[in-house]
Amino acid sequence: MISALDVPLDLSQPPTITQQSPKDYIVDPRENIVIQCEAKGKPPPSFSWTRNGTHFDIDKDELVTMKPNSGTLVVNIMNGGKAEAYEGVYQCTARNERGAAISNNIVIRPSRSPLWTKEKLEPNQVREGDSLVLHCRPPVGLPPPIIFWMDNAFQRLPQSERVSQGLNGDLYFSNVQPEDTREDYICYARFNHTQTIQQKQPISVKVFSMDSLNDTIAANLSDTDIYGAKPVTERPPILLTPTGTTSNKVELRGNVLLLECIAAGLPTPVIRWIKEGGELPANRTFFENFKKTLKIIDVSEADSGNYKCIARNILGSTHHVISVTVKAAPYWITAPRNLVLSPGEDGSLICRANGNPKPSISWLANGVPIAIAPEDPSRKVDGDTIIFSAVQERSSAVYQCNASNEYGYLLANAFVNVLAEPPRILTPANKLYQVILDSPALIDCAYFGSPKPEIEWFKGVKGSILRGNEYVFHDNGTLEIPVAQKDSTGTYTCVARNELGKIQNEVQLEVKDPTLIIKQPEYKVIQRYGHVSFECIIKHDSTLIPTVIWLKDNDELPDDERFLVGKDNLTIMNVTDKDDGTYTCIVNTTLDSVSASAVLTVVARPNPPFDLELTGQLERSIELSWIPGDENNSPITSFVIEYEDGLHEPGVWHYQTEVPGSQTTVQLKLSPYVNYSFRVIAVNEIGRSQPSEPSEQYLTKSANPDENPSNVQGIGSEPDNLVITWESLKGFQSNGPGLQYKVSWRQKDVDDEWTSVVVANVSKYIVSGTPTFVPYEIKVQALNDLGYAPEPSEVIGHSGEDLPMVAPGNVQVHVINSTLAKVHWDPVPLKSVRGHLQGYKVYYWKVQSLSRRSKRHIEKKILTFRGNKTFGMLPGLEPYSSYKLNVRVVNGKGEGPASPDKVFKTPEGVPSSPSFLKITNPTLDSLTLEWGSPTHPNGILISYILKFQPINNTHELGPLVEIRIPANESSLILKNLNYSTRYKFYFNAQTSVGSGSQITEEAVTIMDEAMASRQVDIATQGWFIGLMCAVALLILILLIVCFIRRNKGGKYPVKEKEDAHADPEIQPMKEDDGTFGEYSDAEDHKPLKKGSRTPSDRTVKKEDSDDSLVDYGEGVNGQFNEDGSFIGQYSGKKEKEPAEGNESSEAPSPVNAMNSFV
Repeated sequence: MISALDVPLDLSQPPTITQQSPKDYIVDPRENIVIQCEAKGKPPPSFSWTRNGTHFDIDKDELVTMKPNSGTLVVNIMNGGKAEAYEGVYQCTARNERGAAISNNIVIRPSRSPLWTKEKLEPNQVREGDSLVLHCRPPVGLPPPIIFWMDNAFQRLPQSERVSQGLNGDLYFSNVQPEDTREDYICYARFNHTQTIQQKQPISVKVFSMDSLNDTIAANLSDTDIYGAKPVTERPPILLTPTGTTSNKVELRGNVLLLECIAAGLPTPVIRWIKEGGELPANRTFFENFKKTLKIIDVSEADSGNYKCIARNILGSTHHVISVTVKAAPYWITAPRNLVLSPGEDGSLICRANGNPKPSISWLANGVPIAIAPEDPSRKVDGDTIIFSAVQERSSAVYQCNASNEYGYLLANAFVNVLAEPPRILTPANKLYQVILDSPALIDCAYFGSPKPEIEWFKGVKGSILRGNEYVFHDNGTLEIPVAQKDSTGTYTCVARNELGKIQNEVQLEVKDPTLIIKQPEYKVIQRYGHVSFECIIKHDSTLIPTVIWLKDNDELPDDERFLVGKDNLTIMNVTDKDDGTYTCIVNTTLDSVSASAVLTVVARPNPPFDLELTGQLERSIELSWIPGDENNSPITSFVIEYEDGLHEPGVWHYQTEVPGSQTTVQLKLSPYVNYSFRVIAVNEIGRSQPSEPSEQYLTKSANPDENPSNVQGIGSEPDNLVITWESLKGFQSNGPGLQYKVSWRQKDVDDEWTSVVVANVSKYIVSGTPTFVPYEIKVQALNDLGYAPEPSEVIGHSGEDLPMVAPGNVQVHVINSTLAKVHWDPVPLKSVRGHLQGYKVYYWKVQSLSRRSKRHIEKKILTFRGNKTFGMLPGLEPYSSYKLNVRVVNGKGEGPASPDKVFKTPEGVPSSPSFLKITNPTLDSLTLEWGSPTHPNGILISYILKFQPINNTHELGPLVEIRIPANESSLILKNLNYSTRYKFYFNAQTSVGSGSQITEEAVTIMDEAMASRQVDIATQGWFIGLMCAVALLILILLIVCFIRRNKGGKYPVKEKEDAHADPEIQPMKEDDGTFGEYSDAEDHKPLKKGSRTPSDRTVKKEDSDDSLVDYGEGVNGQFNEDGSFIGQYSGKKEKEPAEGNESSEAPSPVNAMNSFV
């Protein structure tokens, strides 16, 4: 048995109605009437119609035709027919050799839109506060019209709790007001089916107010009549509709329940709804027409009950109870379904319906009541069920089930088709199914056969039958894989078999990787006019082609060239406020869709505040309030209040105060005699808004000054005057017109009266004829036209200074060493300073060097010692020299007279190095040395010290020889030297104090002639030339390696041999002495340069040390503390003179050694 499966159209089957017109069919009388009836079957069915229960012969009516291969009727009204002539109940029958199916009873009614009946409408004259109902009474149309009220200008009349339209179309006034007076209350009826609108005659309403009514009555009555209209009185509610206290309402299941209560009263009553003994159904209850209408959608029997409306105002309440009964037209519980049976099979048709009242069930066979239909021994009717047993091919038929009650009926066709058919699979062979990983896979196997085939599924060519919880097998043959995995990919075989045969079909399943958004758009905050970009980077199955769509607020992107859609991003240029919103990236493939969203918040500086208002005006305070402007998505953090003084500084805005962003009022302190205007600036994280418009102006009253000038000073510019200065008050500080200053002064510590003078608004006053440098008490007081400021505080000033009159006495010098001396003096009396004591200056200069007795240009040097000091240090002196110095006192005016010059001498020191060392005239066993005396002997030279030692070919040093040379010598010939030998020389000068710094040089004695001849002979040999070339190449490589390592600061073995060439008197410290063991490039240890074989005029000039003066006092290069200790920087300065020869005193490096012999 097959239930509810479509029979393939190439097999015999009874008719099935596929399309028909609605049961209640209202047609437009101006258009052709089309009554639909479509059916399918095999063989194709033929069609016939009944009208009002009798056969409708369409061939006899030339206006009626039936569409070819269809049962649909067309009534040609537009060719002269009248729709009213075709009103009635129509039913279609579709018949073939296997049975007959029938349609519903289709009731044809033409729509109607009749005109209003003419009636005489009297004007409505109503007293103010009374209720009023304007009746519409539209004509009865089909379907009923839609009612609305408008005026002559086709404008809808406004409705409210007081005035509203009822469900019947009438216009209700709970109470009338004078503004309700008008002559064009017009009720309109719109008939949607015919698209026509009918208009009622205008209704006139005139409302009389109590005052006008009393005036009219008084004018028509004599003085003796006693009459007066009562004033408008408030009234408790009464119901205008529905009337009475109870009413009944019947509604059908599934429809919309509408209950209405409209009340009169003054004040206008408020309506409330309740359900007695229960709650109003949630999610299905709505209130309309200002809560006068209760609307419940999709009602059911459970909504039956009593509904109470309560109308209430301040004077009382009234209510009405509506008893609602929900009935039900028949509705299906189980509708009969087509049966396909094979001969000898059993089956059943079930028809179950419900309703209120409960519907009756009746059966028809091929459109004929089953009681009078031809008998079939295989069927048995049992109430709502027909049972079939051992059916035969002649049992094929169409059965109709009719369920009806007083509110309607249901009609269903279901056929019984007896067939013997082997299985067939309707799904195309090798159909490809594609699904996404981890999603359900539904693989179809649509089939047909009679008897009903059994379906089995296999995977793969030789796979076993599919079973288990990982698969779901549906009745229609579909195989479901709830969670498809990669290994679900493959070939699936569907096998359908019944007793008449077997058939199979293969389909393919592919499982694809899901589409993912691996970089989602992120929340962005961007300033107005900036650029922003949202990313949407995706990953997808390589066999699927994705499409990316961007939406803004779930709608298409604006058609704006500022929006640039890239491969994996969306860029918005020049962002504006309207770009604010949610942006969504949607990625679609043929199999799946993913999306991701992000919010764009456009921020900007806030809009300026507005509506500035000044309140609470007092003499010294006022309250300012404002309304903030739009914060532009960035909260306002503060408000800055500025003011303008239109009286003193118009156009100039000054900062007044700042308040938090949550505050929109502020109490401001004011100064007198200021014409204030205020403005407010809003501040957020983005910046400051434009200033608001200025507030109104507020001029404060004048008052005495609150404060006096600041920074009062008294300083004389001449020995006989006192200059008094101060900082003037600003304009708003004057507190009133006529600002002046009272300047007062008197000599301190002298019993004098104050001398005062009042000056205009200036900032300086000069007192003349004062003694030199005496203290004065000074005060400056502000005043204006209203009076004086508070008493000012006093300050101390001094009249003008003059040059000091006395020089420091008892100047003494104590020489500490050859470069440093200490000077002492007695302080001068303070009265003789005649000003502010600033300190003492020491002038000193070198007269001559004691060692040379030669005068030089005198260069005076100055050291300044601040304060009342009586000693100082003189650094940077030259040894063995004669100096002079004097001391002067200093005040603000200048220097006083100098003390008598004081002579002092510095002792001897060690000399500088000889000015040069030159080695000439090399022979086989001698060298000539010439030198220059030290540039700075720093004393009397007593001798020169020469030390020298040989250097062999392995760079090892030989024994050291020392020679003392008289100081008056300038050259020396060294004899008995080894031929062809390199010597290193160390040379310095001595005074009685000790030895000075040395200079070094190297030189080589020449070879003898025989050896030279042998060398020349060897040098002409080819093998020797080749050997030298190889050695030269090796040396070149060694040079490159050494150079690279030297530049990198590394160590290399030559270091030990270089150490051996160092000054014999300066031995390197051991590691345990705390020195470093790294190779050093100190100035006194540079490698010899190429070609260092001593030339005949080799000269080395000295590198002497000439200590530069770093003064210990101020004014030149340093200063002393009060105790005489030096706190400036004292440093020696070396003056390097260019050397004509090799300046290095370092032992020869391997490179130099080679250069000596190449």
